[in-house]
Amino acid sequence: MTVTDAGGAVDAVWRIESARIIAGVARIVRDVGLAEELAQDALVAALEQWPESGVPKNPGAWLMTIAKRRAIDLIRRKETYQRKLAEMGHELEIDGESVEDDVEAILEDHIEDDLLRLVFTACHPVLTMDARVTLTLKLLGGLKTDEIARAFLAPEPTIAQRIVRAKRNLAKAGVEFEVPSGPDLLDRLSSVLEVVYLIYNEGYSATAGDDWMRPALANEAMRLGRLLVELMPTEPEVLGLLALMELQSSRAGARTGPDGEPVLLLDQDRRRWDRLLIRRGLEGIDRAWALEKPPGPYLLQAAIAACHARAADPEDTDWARIAGLYAVLAQVAPSPVVELNQAVAISMAFGPARGLEAVDLLADEPSLKDYHLLPSVRGDLLFKLGRYAEARAEFERAAGLTRNERERKLLLERAAVSETEM
Repeated sequence: MTVTDAGGAVDAVWRIESARIIAGVARIVRDVGLAEELAQDALVAALEQWPESGVPKNPGAWLMTIAKRRAIDLIRRKETYQRKLAEMGHELEIDGESVEDDVEAILEDHIEDDLLRLVFTACHPVLTMDARVTLTLKLLGGLKTDEIARAFLAPEPTIAQRIVRAKRNLAKAGVEFEVPSGPDLLDRLSSVLEVVYLIYNEGYSATAGDDWMRPALANEAMRLGRLLVELMPTEPEVLGLLALMELQSSRAGARTGPDGEPVLLLDQDRRRWDRLLIRRGLEGIDRAWALEKPPGPYLLQAAIAACHARAADPEDTDWARIAGLYAVLAQVAPSPVVELNQAVAISMAFGPARGLEAVDLLADEPSLKDYHLLPSVRGDLLFKLGRYAEARAEFERAAGLTRNERERKLLLERAAVSETEM
């Protein structure tokens, strides 16, 4: 095997297995930053040995074993080996064994529990949201620093510093490598889901730059969502979030035109929607409702997305139900953005005049002052009511607020159309 072939194999295995390796080592050393360093050491060992020995039958287990050996060697050097072994509650032979001999033990280890601990650690509220997102992509997504920087259009040194600070802050705060229990679990779970959905939204509708979507980020968020469902299959909000992402992603192929320009929901060719993702999303919703727990914000949003997915034509959309679901969502998770979406649903169900009344109630909402979708929605409703001069002004205002070039172009085009109707 050539060095190039081995390097490609190592990269591929790392992307798939890195989260499990870091999580497994973190249970030993109780430090996420140190765990990542030891996992990287195992990666270097693979790059050195695999060109000569070939890729092992179970490369993930090989890396896990090497990383855990390094961890235990480190603990021995710190003279806390026996205490740490007692805390771990298991033994791992080090001397006189080959890496392959350890594979069965590694496969039978508590990998799911470790991953869950890593999820809650990376998304700990002691970190800023930017730090949580970055650390989640690094530790759970296996993304390299430069990949995260490209995804968020940020300088690589900025992302690198964010990762270093996040790991330092976790250690400084003494964050335990554990899954919270009791009431703390739901509070912390909301932080985890928020991080995953923020990653998804940045991929589904990029806030800045030249691209309307960044599929790699959206796909990574869905992968994390599926991991969470495997780890927490009886949490309706976990099921709801994955269903929501799958249903929204089912439209990805129809959301852009030939030149990459945005295509709005009601103008999309629904024959291009991904039926497999729709089926999976609807099945996830059914599983969540079957748990018979009060619905949370992600399950409610998934139910709204399901209304669109079930409509073969835009005219078939049950807008009254969507408006009702938004009303419930506004009670469960009050937000001006939810109220704005509810106003859109009201306009579709009961006419643009009713919708405009609801939108105008949000005109003085401070949190929406620089939110481009408020004037965008208002411009659309004014256009439908034949108030073209006002509509043009709103579209131009929205274009000035958005940081996405594709969206700005679309809004300016709508402003131009409004002017021709005057």
